[in-house]
Amino acid sequence: MRTQNMNRDWTATAHTLSEALPYLQRYSGAVVVVKFGGNAMGDDDAMAEFARDIVLMKQVGMNPVVCHGGGPMINEMLAKLGIESTFVRGKRVTTKETVEVVEMVLSGLVNKRIVQAINDAGGRAVGISGKDDDLMVCEADDPELGFVGRPVEMNVQIIRDLYKAGLIPVIAPVATGMADNETFNVNGDTAAGAIAGALRADRLLLLTDVPGVKDKTGEVLTQIHPDQVRDMIADGTIAGGMIPKTETALMALQDGVRAVVILDGRVPHASLLELFTEHGAGSLIRSTPPSTRPHGLRQGGALL
Repeated sequence: MRTQNMNRDWTATAHTLSEALPYLQRYSGAVVVVKFGGNAMGDDDAMAEFARDIVLMKQVGMNPVVCHGGGPMINEMLAKLGIESTFVRGKRVTTKETVEVVEMVLSGLVNKRIVQAINDAGGRAVGISGKDDDLMVCEADDPELGFVGRPVEMNVQIIRDLYKAGLIPVIAPVATGMADNETFNVNGDTAAGAIAGALRADRLLLLTDVPGVKDKTGEVLTQIHPDQVRDMIADGTIAGGMIPKTETALMALQDGVRAVVILDGRVPHASLLELFTEHGAGSLIRSTPPSTRPHGLRQGGALL
């Protein structure tokens, strides 16, 4: 009986791999920017699983680019150093002292942890920040918030050079200022969207701690047109922390990204489910009209 069960398990695995073949073929050579953040960053098992997924993407011929956040780690370090934070309209004011801690945590602790996890999984990752080769040049997003940046100039050749060399870029959202070589902290989603737009990426995957964009009844919408997103923001259906994520999606599409997916990074292998299965995962936002499939169904990886 045990042997029969094992055979069924292996058969199911082989069947899954066979079904994934068309999606693997469609994504050969595709550039996929993945924003990694949320609770998964603090869990060793979730980090290792994420790293294996990224290595698999590279192994099957894709060009994954990882951009990460690190808010909880920044909060923890500020508390350890006794640096108090002030807030304006719910957003942290980033002082000169604070931005130094942000750079230390994001470009050092967090970035290198992700790089190590990918390397441990058999990949070849290289950690950089938005300051390297002037990848991301910013100006102040809001003078009241201090050194919080908004990307105004992107120089992504360094990313292309890395993935063409067989390497996986892992990017910390710290950027150079337009004047006086200031350092700016950039929201992770914003940075990922700007990078994806500059690369004209095939996909931008925003991994978060929610299943996706929900309608008024609380049901996750599997595919959305940008006009629907704008309407949902206007009528309050999209609110709170989902507003900046969907706004990032809209900006990325405007800049040439083919599609953006907001998906739950807590789900095992969420990125692979989105890219390599028929049903996909999370909420796909793209400029072409939604398909006529029933609500809750769509083709995931096939929509390149």
